[in-house]
Amino acid sequence: MLAALQTVNPQRRTVVFLCAPPGTGKSTLTTFWEYLAQQDPELPAIQTLPMDGFHHYNSWLDAHQLRPFKGAPETFDVAKLTENLRQVVEGDCTWPQYDRQKHDPVEDALHVTAPLVIVEGNWLLLDDEKWLELASFCDFSIFIHAPAQILRERLISRKIAGGLTRQVAEAFYARTDGPNVERVLMNSRQANLIVEMTEEGRYHFTS
Repeated sequence: MLAALQTVNPQRRTVVFLCAPPGTGKSTLTTFWEYLAQQDPELPAIQTLPMDGFHHYNSWLDAHQLRPFKGAPETFDVAKLTENLRQVVEGDCTWPQYDRQKHDPVEDALHVTAPLVIVEGNWLLLDDEKWLELASFCDFSIFIHAPAQILRERLISRKIAGGLTRQVAEAFYARTDGPNVERVLMNSRQANLIVEMTEEGRYHFTS
């Protein structure tokens, strides 16, 4: 698949969207793809560009009373993401990264250099007017699907592993992760390729 992607748009940098609900292991999968590309000289260099760096700053979220819903589509700066994608397509540029200690974006954290970039996030294929323009910068899209119940258990277990009690982890899921999971699964547009994630965390290409 990676070899085929480099020929999708030979005139410029190839942009792939990897869209999926929380808990599907997007970052793990893209890290593996980057490793494969490094091991095989016939594969193009790959660079992952996470969407998390386009969260609005906490100061903005607080002013709009949205910090409790951080991670929902409304908490992202879609206009900024659109402009950055335009720059990615055109050539040399930078990309923001989310700092998980400061819980805010860091501007210009990544220098985009690879001929094939994978933009990963929850809302890249969201069927919403504000997000539709993103598709004009995408050469190929991949969607990871998994049953909501599997994702619920994975996300709650992740919070417990991070130190929360099960009760607090379940409450966080009900308030934040759960609605996001359902919204991604129910309101994402059709991707070029569907990947199914099993209960064991394995991936199967279905279309």
